[in-house]
Amino acid sequence: MLFIVEQNFWKIVKLMLNKDSVIMRHCEERERRSNLQNVSRLPRRFFQNLLAMTCVGLIYITNVSYAQTTRILEDEKNNIEIYENVNKAVVNITTRRVQVNEFFLLAVPSEGSASGFVIDKQGHILTNYHVIENAKDLVITLYNGQPYQAKLIGVDPDDDIAIVKIEIPPEKLFPGMLDPGSELKVGQKVLAIGNPFGLDRTLTTGIISSLGRALRSENNRLIKGIIQTDAAINPGNSGGPLLNSNGYIIGVNTAIVSKVGQSAGIGFAIPIKTVKKVIKDLIAYGYVIRTNIGILQAYETGNGLLITQLEPNGPAQAAGLSGPRLIVQRRGAIEYRSIDHSAADLITAVDGKEIKTFDELLDYIELKKPGNVVNVSIIRGKKRLTIPVTLGKSKAV
Repeated sequence: MLFIVEQNFWKIVKLMLNKDSVIMRHCEERERRSNLQNVSRLPRRFFQNLLAMTCVGLIYITNVSYAQTTRILEDEKNNIEIYENVNKAVVNITTRRVQVNEFFLLAVPSEGSASGFVIDKQGHILTNYHVIENAKDLVITLYNGQPYQAKLIGVDPDDDIAIVKIEIPPEKLFPGMLDPGSELKVGQKVLAIGNPFGLDRTLTTGIISSLGRALRSENNRLIKGIIQTDAAINPGNSGGPLLNSNGYIIGVNTAIVSKVGQSAGIGFAIPIKTVKKVIKDLIAYGYVIRTNIGILQAYETGNGLLITQLEPNGPAQAAGLSGPRLIVQRRGAIEYRSIDHSAADLITAVDGKEIKTFDELLDYIELKKPGNVVNVSIIRGKKRLTIPVTLGKSKAV
C-alpha cells in the first residue's frame, strides 16, 4: 500500500512540471530510485501492511460484535425488567377435586394446576373461576416455592373471575399493578407470565392480535371486550396476567383456541377493566351485585325476545310482564301439561333501544342501577304496549 502511494506521489509532481526542467529530471531520477528501493523493501512492507490490515479488521469485528450485543440487550431489556418486576406476583394454584366414577360409583380424586397473581398486600389472589370451580382444596405456591392453603373469597362465573386469599405477612407479597386505563391497540407488545404444564413463572411474548372479541363463560354468559393475543398460552396459563410494555396487567389469561389443547397462536384474556368492576364486590360480599330485571330466559326470534322464564316475584313479573302459560288438562286419571308460548310477551325495545338478543338486554340493564325504572316495549297478542319496570338487584353467583 505504501509502495503504491509513493509511486503515485512522484507521478503527480511530474505532471505539474515542464518536461525539460532540471526539477523534472530530478523527479524522474527520484522516481526510479524509489521504485528500486520499494522493490527491495516489498516483502517487509507486505507483512507490515498485512499486520496493519489485520489489526484494523480485528477492531472492526470487535466493534460490530459489541454493537450487536448492545442492540440485543436493548431489545431484551424491557422483557427482562418486566419479568423481574412482576414474576414475584405470579403464583401457582394447585386444585384438588373429587369426581364420581359413574360406572363404579367411586369417588376419584383429581388434581389440576393453573396460575393466579397477587393483587394486594392483604393476600388476595386473582384467578379464573373455571380454575377453582368445584375445588375441595386450594394450594397457592409463591415465587419462593413456599405453599400456602388458600380460602375462596368470591366468584363471578359471568366474567370467569375468582378471588382467593392466603394468610401471609404483607412484606412477603409483591402485588402486580393493574392497568390504570391505557388505550389498547392491535399490534402492541404484550407479555404473559404463568405456569404452563406446571413450569413455574414462564414468560412468553407476543402482540395484541385483535380486540373486542366475545367469549362464552362457564354459565353461558357472553364476556365482551376480550383481548386476543398470539403470545404462547398453554394449559396452566389460565388465571395468569397479561401485561403491556409498561409492566401493567391489562388482562387475565383465560382460554386458548386449539384442536390439540396447546398453544396455536390464538389466546384470549379478560380485560382488566372488566375485572376492576367486580373486585370490590367479590372481596366485600363474595359475589357481584348486579342490576336485575327478573327475566331468566328469553328466546331470540329475530323480531325481538320472547320471554320463556321469569323470576318468581321478580321485577318483571311484579311490573306485569308475562311469560309462557302452563296449561293443565285432565282426562280421567291422566293429567296432561303443555306450555302456551303465545301467552308470552315479545320484547322489542327497552327505553326505545331495539333489543334483538338476550345479551343485549342484560348488557343494557347492567348499565343501570337498582331502583332505576326502564320502559319495556312489548307485543302482547296484537297489541303494542310499554310497561315500566323498576329494576332490582341480584347476586351473581
